[in-house]
Amino acid sequence: MGPLKGMKVVEVGGIGPGPFCGQMLSDMGADVVRIDRKGVPRSMVPYKFDVWHRNRRSITLNLKKPEGVKAALKLIEKADALIEGFRPGVMEKLGLGPDVCLEKNKRLVFGRMTGWGQDGPLSQAAGHDINYIALSGALHAMGVAGGKPVVPLNLVADLGGGGMMLAFGIMCAMHEAKQSGKGQVVDATMVDGAACLMGFFYGLWGSGLWSDARGSNLLDGGAHFYDTYETADGRYISIGAIEPQFYALLLKHAEIDDPDFEVQLDMSKWPLLKKKTAEIFKRKTRDAWCKIMEGTDICFAPVLSFEEAINHPHNKKREVFVNIDGAIQPAPAPRFSRTKPDNPKAAPEPGADNDSALVDWGFTAEDIQMLKEKDVL
Repeated sequence: MGPLKGMKVVEVGGIGPGPFCGQMLSDMGADVVRIDRKGVPRSMVPYKFDVWHRNRRSITLNLKKPEGVKAALKLIEKADALIEGFRPGVMEKLGLGPDVCLEKNKRLVFGRMTGWGQDGPLSQAAGHDINYIALSGALHAMGVAGGKPVVPLNLVADLGGGGMMLAFGIMCAMHEAKQSGKGQVVDATMVDGAACLMGFFYGLWGSGLWSDARGSNLLDGGAHFYDTYETADGRYISIGAIEPQFYALLLKHAEIDDPDFEVQLDMSKWPLLKKKTAEIFKRKTRDAWCKIMEGTDICFAPVLSFEEAINHPHNKKREVFVNIDGAIQPAPAPRFSRTKPDNPKAAPEPGADNDSALVDWGFTAEDIQMLKEKDVL
């Protein structure tokens, strides 16, 4: 089931954004076979909690042996797309570079995931999400007024700018391949992707509507009507009352009649109004504010913990989270009216599908036995 049913993907085992791209494609019904390394742990958590690696099959191939490379190429011959996340040149050294793979399969979409890109002065350097968002300008924009840049979760580079961008690039290239009959390389990098996600803010900055000073702008916590606030019980709420009609509702439901609040967009007053707003929200508990504001057009939501998010009535009604073998995790997204994806399957242990996956991808019993005898599989 799912809109990508029939799509075949080979994922050469990596970490972070590559597996997340594989999750996105497999969640939508693609047959993703991941090549893991024998004896190398894939995750810090038990496999059923390893959400990035759910919904696909795993085989263990020794790609340092010629027979392992040959087996990988046999899989690639039947694939629509390949995902790899090594430093530039590693796949070429293994004998699995784009030239070799596209010669075997001219329609192959060769998806490459790196931090810095296939070229450029930093292309061979190690890095992580925090470094890529730093170079893109995104990290500089995150933090409170007068403070240092705040380290976010690795959503911007690894996942949004990395895995999602690679999945988008693969689907774009597959669409083109249906017309041209030719595959190509997708060079997805986390710096590029993070910069792309920052496009709106670069536009505001270029037009003079965004300041380089953190915590002083409309959408970075500078405005009193777009921020988080602590409540009387030490919990937090979020307010996003940007539009004037929503701002008016905020003042009404919070019972604010202070004339200082009347001019919403006077930025010179924002620091004072933030202090006053913080004092107002400290007067009631989070649940009390939920009863007053949740479901209105104020643009309000409580700041929930993981457990609270799982059990919130809206998320439960929408089935935003699913329980797979005792591991609660986000359901596949987005949703489709006809081709609804199946519920995910837990991540397999490395090599759990050696025989079944290879048989489904055209290997004979003799082929598989030979790979085992040569200690390749």
